Amino acid sequence: MTALSLATRSIREHLPVSDVGFGAAQLGNLNRRTTDEESTAAVHAALAAGVTYFDTAPHYGLGLSERRLGAALAGTPRDDVVISTKVGRLLVDSPDTADRQDDQGFVVPASVRREWDFSADGVKRSIEASLARLGTDRIDIVYLHDPDDHEEQATREALPALIELREQGVVRAIGAGMNQSAMPARFIEAHDIDVVMLAGRFTLLVQTALADLMPLALRRGVAIVAAGVYNSGLLSSAQIRPDAHFDYAPASDEVRERAERLAAICHAHGVDLPSAAVQYPLRHPAVVSTVIGMRSVAHVESSIERRTSLIPEDLWAELAGAGLAPDPVGAA
Repeated sequence: MTALSLATRSIREHLPVSDVGFGAAQLGNLNRRTTDEESTAAVHAALAAGVTYFDTAPHYGLGLSERRLGAALAGTPRDDVVISTKVGRLLVDSPDTADRQDDQGFVVPASVRREWDFSADGVKRSIEASLARLGTDRIDIVYLHDPDDHEEQATREALPALIELREQGVVRAIGAGMNQSAMPARFIEAHDIDVVMLAGRFTLLVQTALADLMPLALRRGVAIVAAGVYNSGLLSSAQIRPDAHFDYAPASDEVRERAERLAAICHAHGVDLPSAAVQYPLRHPAVVSTVIGMRSVAHVESSIERRTSLIPEDLWAELAGAGLAPDPVGAA
C-alpha cells in the first residue's frame, strides 16, 4: 500500500464518508463461499486503512452480508462509521425452498425469499429487520434498491416514508441505488433526497449520467456515490481479459475495443487501468465516494492502493481529448 491516505467528503455537509467505501455484497457469499473469518478480517483491514463507509443490503446473501458486517463492526465505536443499507426487497420465510441454494448469485440456502415491496409499511419493516441483522440502533443511509419496475409506488409511498424516518432521526440520509440515471434524476426533482448510489453509469467507460443526473445532483446539492466502477469487471485488470463482462454479460467487440483504448492510454502514462477506473468518478464535484466490492484483506489493500496511487493530470487530458472520458473536474 502507498503511504497516502483516504480523503473524507460529506453528504449534505453533515455526514462525512471516506472517498472509498466498502461494498459488502461479497460478504453475502456472492458467487462463492466466504468465511466469517475472511469477512471480519476484510472489514478490520478496511477500518485500519481509513475506510469509514460500509454499504450492504438485505438482498446480499439473503441477509448474510448485513449479519456479517454488523458482527465485524461490533467493536467499533458507532459514530466512527457510516453504514448504508437498502429497502425494496423484504426477506420472507420460505421453508419450502430451504433445501435449495439461492438462485440470484449468492451461495446461501434459500430459507427466505425476496419479496418486492416499496410500500411505506414495507420500508419500515425492512429497516427494522436490517437494524436487527446489523446489530445497531440506527442506519445512516437508506437507499431504495433497484425500484426500476416500481417507480409509482416508490415515489408515492417509499420516499415519503423514508423522509418521515429521516425527520424522526431513525436514518440520517436517504436516496436510491440504481443501475440507471434517469429515474434517480426524477426522484431528485420530486423529493428532498440526499444521495444517489449510481452503479455503472458514471465510470471511466460509461458517462451517460452526465446528460441528466450529474448536473441535476450538483445543482440540488445531492451527493453521488459511484458504484460498479469496473463495469462488471471489464476495467478490473490492467489488460482486458478475453472473457471480460460488461453489464453482467459478455462484453461486445465494440465495448472491448473502447476498453482496450482506455487501457492503452493508461499504460502509456504508467497508470494501472483499475486505478484510473477508481479515481475517475471522484473527479466530479458531486461524487463523495466510490464503493468497491471487497471480500478479503487483499481486496481491501488493492482498492486502497488504486485510490491512493498518483495519476498525472496529462492522463485525464488525453482521455478527454480522445473522446473516451470527459474530465468532470470543475463541472457545473
